[in-house]
Amino acid sequence: MVRRQHQLFVSLLAGVDGAVVLCACFAAWCIRRALIEGFWPVSWENYVKEPMILLFVPLTLFAMWVFGLYHPRRDRSSLWGERVQIVKASVASLGAGIVVLWAIGSNELIGQKGYGPVEVWGVSLDAGRLQLGAMGVILPSLLCIHRWVFRSVLRSIRRRGWNLRHVAIIGTGRLGQIVARTLDRNSWTGIQVSYFVSHYPTTSRSRCLGRPVHGGLDDLEQILDAHKPDAVYLAIPTKQAAELPRLLRCLERFALDVRIVPDVQPRYLPQGMVVGELEGMPILSYRESPTYGLGGFTKRAVDITGALAGLVVFFPVMLAVAVAVRVSSPGPLIFKQRRVSLGGQTFKIYKFRTMYHVQDERAPARWTPRDDPRITPVGRFLRGTSLDELPQLLNVLKGQMSLVGPRPERPELIERFREDWRGYMLRQHVRAGMTGWAQVKGLRGDTSLRKRLQYDLFYVRNWSLLFDLKILMLTAFRGFVHRNAH
Repeated sequence: MVRRQHQLFVSLLAGVDGAVVLCACFAAWCIRRALIEGFWPVSWENYVKEPMILLFVPLTLFAMWVFGLYHPRRDRSSLWGERVQIVKASVASLGAGIVVLWAIGSNELIGQKGYGPVEVWGVSLDAGRLQLGAMGVILPSLLCIHRWVFRSVLRSIRRRGWNLRHVAIIGTGRLGQIVARTLDRNSWTGIQVSYFVSHYPTTSRSRCLGRPVHGGLDDLEQILDAHKPDAVYLAIPTKQAAELPRLLRCLERFALDVRIVPDVQPRYLPQGMVVGELEGMPILSYRESPTYGLGGFTKRAVDITGALAGLVVFFPVMLAVAVAVRVSSPGPLIFKQRRVSLGGQTFKIYKFRTMYHVQDERAPARWTPRDDPRITPVGRFLRGTSLDELPQLLNVLKGQMSLVGPRPERPELIERFREDWRGYMLRQHVRAGMTGWAQVKGLRGDTSLRKRLQYDLFYVRNWSLLFDLKILMLTAFRGFVHRNAH
């Protein structure tokens, strides 16, 4: 739920950013036209054809994504750092736009022909360069103002108890209490401390700073199972720092964001981690979902577009498969089963039924063997060609799955795997997918779980939109029919 709310804010933010860039383009265009035709522009149709609009909206949004302006900022108190990044993104997008305009030969805009020089306060300027110069001033100014208003409104909403994120603090000592008090003082973050876990193996303490203490480190897994937070803050005293690797291995069994608050000054922190700071308190971002920010928004946009296109393209095939399933054996057309996706949330996955229908569908959680007698002749063909999975396009539209991601597993299997395989729960940092890196590598059906997990974790740690597109392309050539599909 928290990740969905974040994606909603990112989508809203990116949309408003795009509108602000449009306004900046329009204002720069008005300045140029006003100096040529009078105060108010008369050729409105020319604005629609402006190459600046076609270039600078996507370029600026991409630059803002590159400079980290769509990453979570709940625990970052300074807005000045965001303004610096906005200026950097604006300069980068303007520079890239000028290069593109020069490359495509848009001479009128850059002032090589067209309206010629314009007198401004006694200085002769090319009209196109005047427009670009105005854009260079207006774009970062409007973006900074808009972001300041957006953050101020969002912080006000969070102070009033909306858009909260509930966290658990591991550590009831001095450091843990500093974390809790700091978060309480900065209510604009929307981060609310729900409970503590003692940094001792066991404890008789029941309260800390007015919040419940649900136990010690020996009971950590049971506590997180019973009281599921959105994130965990590790605030372990220095004298117990040796416990940190064991705690991190334990937390890998849960689809949680993990923050480390070190009991040291920021200059002593190790390299390779993203370091945040809240009111002077250093926070290490040890692990978080790779699809936070604009990347997750674009991934969701690709999912919706691809799912709609897939339903249109494969509709005749799905209709033929539905008829074949209906004729082959009695029972429902669609088989539904509980699976697990982003953040450990369960959903009903849709497939064309490939087995003989029985009244009690409950069966031991296991993968289907190659020669399972429950599979119908039509079902065997559907499984071999992956056509039975086409209804999952509806799961993608509903936001329960993605086109690309680790394949969803049954909750019963996940309970078993997370005990035996370190890092297995990292798969749930992204939405489950119809296809994935492991699948295009042939790891389907009853194949090596270790190899499949390695490929899934590689995907999660190296996710990008280009990686998704590569997997989709490979799926089209070798992802449907494979000898391991059964």
